Amino acid sequence: MDSVNKSNKVGGWNAAIFIIFVEMAERFAFYGVAGNLVTYFTNVFHEPIATAAKNVNTWVGVSYLFPLLGAFIADSYLGRCKTILFSSIIYFTGMVLLTLSASVIPLERRKLVFFIALYILSVGEGGHKPCVQTFAADQFDDDLPEEKKAKSSFFNWWFLGIVTGASAAILAVIYIQDNVGWAAGFGLLSVALVVAFGLFLLGIKKYRKQGPLGSTLTMVAQVFVAAAKKRRVNETHDGRVIYYGDEMGGVAMAGQTKVRTLAPTNQFSFLNKAMIIDTIDASSNMRNPWRLCSVNQVEEVKLVLRLIPIWFSCLFFNVIQSQTNTFFVKQGSTMIRSVGSNFQLPPASLQSLVGLTVLIFIPIYDQILVPIARRYTGKPSGITILQRIGIGLFLTILSMVVSALVEGKRVEIARYHNLLDNPKGIVPMRVWWLFPQYMICGLSDTFTLVGLQELFYDQMPESMRSLGAAAYVSLIGVGGFICNATISIVEAISRGKWLGDNLNCAHLNYFYWLLAGLATLNLCIYVLIANQYAYKKIKIEGDHEGDEMKEMSLS
Repeated sequence: MDSVNKSNKVGGWNAAIFIIFVEMAERFAFYGVAGNLVTYFTNVFHEPIATAAKNVNTWVGVSYLFPLLGAFIADSYLGRCKTILFSSIIYFTGMVLLTLSASVIPLERRKLVFFIALYILSVGEGGHKPCVQTFAADQFDDDLPEEKKAKSSFFNWWFLGIVTGASAAILAVIYIQDNVGWAAGFGLLSVALVVAFGLFLLGIKKYRKQGPLGSTLTMVAQVFVAAAKKRRVNETHDGRVIYYGDEMGGVAMAGQTKVRTLAPTNQFSFLNKAMIIDTIDASSNMRNPWRLCSVNQVEEVKLVLRLIPIWFSCLFFNVIQSQTNTFFVKQGSTMIRSVGSNFQLPPASLQSLVGLTVLIFIPIYDQILVPIARRYTGKPSGITILQRIGIGLFLTILSMVVSALVEGKRVEIARYHNLLDNPKGIVPMRVWWLFPQYMICGLSDTFTLVGLQELFYDQMPESMRSLGAAAYVSLIGVGGFICNATISIVEAISRGKWLGDNLNCAHLNYFYWLLAGLATLNLCIYVLIANQYAYKKIKIEGDHEGDEMKEMSLS
């Protein structure tokens, strides 16, 4: 980030608070749609439960994969601020069209227009998701002690803010959709987007902005091409001249300035050949970036490569969490939901328990558990970020075990009351039985999702942090597709008996037990990979204060 740009801006929480508003509104809008979408598909479009669940997962998956493209555009061409502006306009357009599809669009065209509107929202998500969080985190200057300290808790409170927006949607908007009308519910989401966008524009003069830094994919490709061209260079880099890049010259010219670079590592040593100055490089008057790369550039590519196994090992996380807005909702619709004599709790509103758990637990974690853990581990964050993610993955196993036990009890009660052949029959069992599985999912989010946000922000190269945020959210997208594949396989093997439209005679509990087993296997793989992970090391160089090396381990 440009140092002049930093000095002319307020930064810190004064700027980040405006950005949080636009993210909260986007979460409010997204969950106002996603939280009750399975109900819309089954009740309005009359789709089978399994088909509706797969349609929800597909849309969520696409919405969380588009950020990979949005991140590339932001980092390479537009910058984060402009990308947020454009994507917010696209998002609002999609929400208005969604509202129209539920109101004035003729019935014979409604489904087509509804799906077009949904995927316009996905395009808006593509530019929004990878940039807003990263742009907010950029407002904290690591060179200023007070802002650096504030940034250490930023991700906890950021997640708290977006959960507040999501929970408000699940409680308020879903009630309006079920009791007033779908058009009224979608219209409220459109109004929220306009208000938040206005607040974002109010703070635009306060922001620290970083322009596009060039094609990140080109930078990665250069390292691989340069290493391939020098694959026959036998000398180790210790015995040859290494290209350190222009950043080292910057230190000599600015004696008062510290330069932060990545320390050389031995991992992926085949890439080290890209920074060796061979005879061809030495005889050239100009550096060829496709033959010679700096130490920092090579190490940045290594950072990306180290995160890939972690990314794969966390894919199954959202397979579990996606149950909260699909099969959990349909479970709740078959149970007693009355509160008092007149009020019926919308089944999708139980998703608010996930957010409520996060709202309660994050302050406890940040203010109580972390200081306690810090006394024993000596780590500023109490536990390492990979340990935090692992705890969340363990909780996904627990959530499926509890879900399977509760579903088994629900079917047993349905059998006792002769409701197995009555798909619309309400099982005499209170919906409160579902509370534990929702709350465990909330705890899992607190550990794993916040941890992944921190990991993919801090451990990515600064020039690729939008891409890092996109990689984090793409986990949710790919997880949705994996969930669809799992549902299809289970339907084929069980011949529709496990996930039938009549949950009273289906075997949804068997499906939950299967997910619990797969989540256990996934946790084992994650532990093996996490134990091999090496956090990035920053080398700080300055003429007057000497060289300093520190490990950026988020711990």
